[in-house]
Amino acid sequence: MKDKQKQRSLEDIPEALRDIPISPSSPSSFNPQWIMVGLAGVIMVMLAIFGIMRLVSSPSATNTASVEPSPSPPPTPEPETVENILGHLPYEEADPSQLKAITNDGRIKLRTKAANNFLQMQRDARASGIILTPISGFRTVKEQEYLFFEIKRQRNQDTRKRAEVSAPPNYSEHHTGYAIDIGDGRVPATNLSEKFEQTPAFRWLENNAAKYSFELSFPPNNPQGISYEPWHWRYVGDADSLKTFYEAQQLENRSSFEENTVN
Repeated sequence: MKDKQKQRSLEDIPEALRDIPISPSSPSSFNPQWIMVGLAGVIMVMLAIFGIMRLVSSPSATNTASVEPSPSPPPTPEPETVENILGHLPYEEADPSQLKAITNDGRIKLRTKAANNFLQMQRDARASGIILTPISGFRTVKEQEYLFFEIKRQRNQDTRKRAEVSAPPNYSEHHTGYAIDIGDGRVPATNLSEKFEQTPAFRWLENNAAKYSFELSFPPNNPQGISYEPWHWRYVGDADSLKTFYEAQQLENRSSFEENTVN
């Protein structure tokens, strides 16, 4: 009876109104499909937020200025080079307090050890009938300026030609106090010329100078390209003199080798 009444009551509702959903507030309105749709929406929103956060935090999105660059490797040190002017190497001027006179008038001086060895060599040569005459020893840079530029002007010499027989200022072995020009006291006409090699004094030096730690600075065909100077000798009898001359030569030779290798 009740079923019939219920059926009749539904039939009394117009057909157009029968499909309208019942209000969600009603207990009979619970639908599991709506919960699934809601959860799916929440998950999609969370995934979208997570993706945005990853994009913002990625290195490509950050300010590149704030990224600390990795340290670059230290540059390879350049090989030490030595300046060479027309074949001459640079030398420092000796301290005057380190010099000693080798002539009675005090005009010609050498470093103390070089002076003592030369005086001994001079005495021993005289005992053999040889007169070793000192012509020039220590020179200041100012004195070398005159010898190079003024004499060059007087003789109207080309700079390169002048450099073959005289070092520019700051490039003379005479600055060191270890170099000396020697002549034959019995044949003074050969002083400062290649003819000096024909004198008894030169022959004696060839055979004995090494005993006193003196050597010829510019022999024939020397690698520096300086004209042969049989009168020009230098002292190499202690650590400082060896370092002064041989270290400069080694650096110059190394620089020339590297330059030729590159070329």
